Amino acid sequence: MSARKIATWHDADLIDAATRDRLLAYEAAHARPLALWAVFGIGALAIGLGLISVIAANWEAIPGQVRLGVHLALIVAALAALFWSEARIAATTPWAAEALLFVTAALGLTFFGHLGQVYQTSSPLWQPLATWLVLFAPLLLLMGRSWPSALAVLGGAVWCVWDYADAVIGHSTPTPGTGLIAWAAFVVALPLALAPLAAWLRGRSDRHDFWRRLEQVTLAYAVAGASLAAIGASMGEVDSDNLTRGAVGMLVSGATAVLTGLGVITARSGVSGRMAGTIIALSGLVLPLAWGTDHLTVPPAALFMALWIGIAAAALMAGWRGVFQLSVAAIALRLIILSFELAGDLLTSGFGLILSGLLIVGVAWVAVRVSKTFAPPGGGAEA
Repeated sequence: MSARKIATWHDADLIDAATRDRLLAYEAAHARPLALWAVFGIGALAIGLGLISVIAANWEAIPGQVRLGVHLALIVAALAALFWSEARIAATTPWAAEALLFVTAALGLTFFGHLGQVYQTSSPLWQPLATWLVLFAPLLLLMGRSWPSALAVLGGAVWCVWDYADAVIGHSTPTPGTGLIAWAAFVVALPLALAPLAAWLRGRSDRHDFWRRLEQVTLAYAVAGASLAAIGASMGEVDSDNLTRGAVGMLVSGATAVLTGLGVITARSGVSGRMAGTIIALSGLVLPLAWGTDHLTVPPAALFMALWIGIAAAALMAGWRGVFQLSVAAIALRLIILSFELAGDLLTSGFGLILSGLLIVGVAWVAVRVSKTFAPPGGGAEA
């Protein structure tokens, strides 16, 4: 907030002189010299890029064991700094502690690739990812404070389980059996288990923001999976070549999501917790329904919009303004895409293009009106 804006508020009689002075004093005490930090950041980036360039130019000349030793020493040094100084750093500059934690986890992840490059070994990607999760996910969960750590935990878990499922199903001959499909579907949905854990710890930890972010990104994973399933069904991309295998896979993933949603509802009381759990459970219900509407046009679109209507209703009850507005936008966009899917040959004519343009403008206008009229007020309950 600028001093000029505070002065303008005082001149407009919105705040009195005492409030103006308190605001100015607060802003002065919490001012951040962004320009100075930007200069330091550019200098640090230049030094880092220079070091990387020097190492890259002489990469082959450096013995592999030396490179691995330096890499491992950096990890040990970062871990030592975290365990000895993390609390002190976080007390003064929380973002610095978060950055150090994220860099440590990144060093750990890249070490496995470096190890394979030195010794010319190869393995399925999920194996080093699983090892990294075992070694570094507990560190991120114990010390994480914001988005980077939460995304690292969930992103690593999602990447690992999807690569594992692809390897298991892709290498089965001649075709994967029903049991293998069910196992792969369960593994893919397994990262959702982070949501009840995060929901339970939100009110029991001094790192409330981290657990809130972890619950949010896990919820987003559930919604994204259900939305993509509905979109894939409209494109005929949902696997339904074998009715039994396709149904079992979607039912297992859907059931896992439903149980996870119930776990969130149980772990976190209050409207916000119930709505978050309901959205995850609703995403689970969409999965088998998406399989049942594969290769159709209108039913998958209706399923997608029903999912987001449910999310919008939950956002209204919980007071999540941003989520409600996102839901309205998703519904409007899907409605527009559906109109193109149904228009067919009309789009090749000028008259069809005019009708489509009018429909897009109309849907956008309705979406804006609905969002402005029904969206919860800003500053509502947090998800």
